[in-house]
Amino acid sequence: MRRATSLFSSTAKQYTRSVITRTYATATTSTSSPTPQYVEFEIYRYNEEKGKPYTQTYKVNTKECGPMILDALIKIKNEQDPTLTFRRSCREGICGSCSMNVSGSNALACINRISDASSGGRVKIYPLPHMPVVRDLVPDLTHFYEQHKSIRPWLELSDADAANRTSETLQTRDDRKRLDGLYECILCACCSTSCPSYWWSEGGDGKYLGPAALLQAYRWVSDSRDVARQARLDNLDGDRMKVFKCHTILNCTKVCPKGLNPALAIANLKNLTAHKDAPLPPPPTAHLSE
Repeated sequence: MRRATSLFSSTAKQYTRSVITRTYATATTSTSSPTPQYVEFEIYRYNEEKGKPYTQTYKVNTKECGPMILDALIKIKNEQDPTLTFRRSCREGICGSCSMNVSGSNALACINRISDASSGGRVKIYPLPHMPVVRDLVPDLTHFYEQHKSIRPWLELSDADAANRTSETLQTRDDRKRLDGLYECILCACCSTSCPSYWWSEGGDGKYLGPAALLQAYRWVSDSRDVARQARLDNLDGDRMKVFKCHTILNCTKVCPKGLNPALAIANLKNLTAHKDAPLPPPPTAHLSE
């Protein structure tokens, strides 16, 4: 019995060594370096202290970074050029910080895949078009935010609701649905800076508010809890170039990374501004991205 136990123990040890050896060999094979896949990134560079803007090309092995444009930019900044400047924050398409022009179209770098933007193994990255540039891929959005502020982007409550701050200001489910496709705007400025009407306005009097601000304006006009609807429409109608300079080119809707439809919101605003007693249109049935 003792001899049988000894033979079994010896066999078990040999089997265990064999399994460990095979496992180690498999693990070693699976962790071998993948074949490099290089993509060239042609990036706009500008530093006021150095004079005129220029482009600089960086070669990146995309097998060594994440799949998104922002991953490549971070890799370049960390490993090749720490002076490269760009905005970023959430990396989830929520904050809107990393908006830029990628391969000719405005997008969020954090949710735009390198494989989708690459053409012939090359990606061109520029700041948002027709905006003053602070440095490299960082535009100056001061005027953009001032325009947003001008539409009073907050809830105007009645005196009774404002005095009774111990309870919620309620609305029906149907009224809440009217805000779908509006409240999701993250103010990334992709839509406004893709709009030729906005480019022409910013190069002139700057009165046209642009798709992003007007989408937000329509969001507050559509809110059943807001008591300043008429005042908001009067503000937009005070200078018709704020709204009616839109030529329905639809670039704004095409590039919106959240799948929203600023062009439709502007069309509804035009109707409400011209016919202030007109009822609000029905709520949207779905987002463009669905």
